[in-house]
Amino acid sequence: MENMILPPFLKPGDKVALISPAYWVAQEAIMEAAAVVESWGLQPVIGEHTNCLNVDVYAGTANERASDLIWALEDDSIKAIICTRGGYGSIHLLNRVSQDMYRKHPKWLIGHGDVTTLLYAVAGAGVMSLHGPMAYQISAKQEPASSVLRNILFGKVPQYGLVSSSHNQCGHAEGILIGGNLSSYSAIAGSRFNLPPGKDIILFLEEVEETLHDIDRLFYMLRLQLDFERVKGIIFGSFSSIKFDLQYGSVEQMLIAHLNDLDIPIACGFPFGSNTCMPMIEGAPCVLDVTANRTLLTFNIEGEAEFVELENATPHLMR
Repeated sequence: MENMILPPFLKPGDKVALISPAYWVAQEAIMEAAAVVESWGLQPVIGEHTNCLNVDVYAGTANERASDLIWALEDDSIKAIICTRGGYGSIHLLNRVSQDMYRKHPKWLIGHGDVTTLLYAVAGAGVMSLHGPMAYQISAKQEPASSVLRNILFGKVPQYGLVSSSHNQCGHAEGILIGGNLSSYSAIAGSRFNLPPGKDIILFLEEVEETLHDIDRLFYMLRLQLDFERVKGIIFGSFSSIKFDLQYGSVEQMLIAHLNDLDIPIACGFPFGSNTCMPMIEGAPCVLDVTANRTLLTFNIEGEAEFVELENATPHLMR
């Protein structure tokens, strides 16, 4: 597998599936998201089991949730798949959906948080995906993330810029963008779903509702499981509703204190995570440039480049 596959961009009238691989979400939110997708000029289709409820939290059994993902992948009239929400449960689908299926039917899979596990499997199959807003956020018309997501689907590729954080470590890096939710990613890093050896990585991470102690432990797990010699740059997104049980001023301060052995660029404050989820093209070759004043993230893929100025993520902390 030499190159990552770029799924085809969409055209007006294309079908977009909405599925629930993890937690259940109210059908009203799914219908509202479908209406937004329709307003984009696309045709929404809803997975059969999105309104099922299993043990009070999941959108159906693991087999039912997997069957909706398989249906959306195998139906070649469907050009993109938007997950309704995360929570927990996507990991149940990993051994129920053949990884070869992602490469045989390359299309945009969209989600974040717990859906990180599926995005990682897609990247391991050599296909790009979108770490971005899910149906419950699209239905709330979360902007500007939803507009950027729509633009990507139609072939406009964002080039992100933002004011550098005081926590940053300057430098230049090139590699494949991989990552997402720290809890979900650290659970499967080093597994058979890994990217093939030899690909340099730019790692991006976010987290919500964990203690600093847990974030510290999860990050050390990741360093043990992932070949960090391949990591050429790191991007930290939003860390929201974090419980401070260790004496640090911020999550970024703690993590960077543990990374001083790495001479690589580190960028903090990117607005991707549970609060505002600006889309990140998972598996895409990209360039990260971090200076004292500006941070730039450029995706080197086909499409019409569109510069997007970002606002630094505002941490939502609990002490």
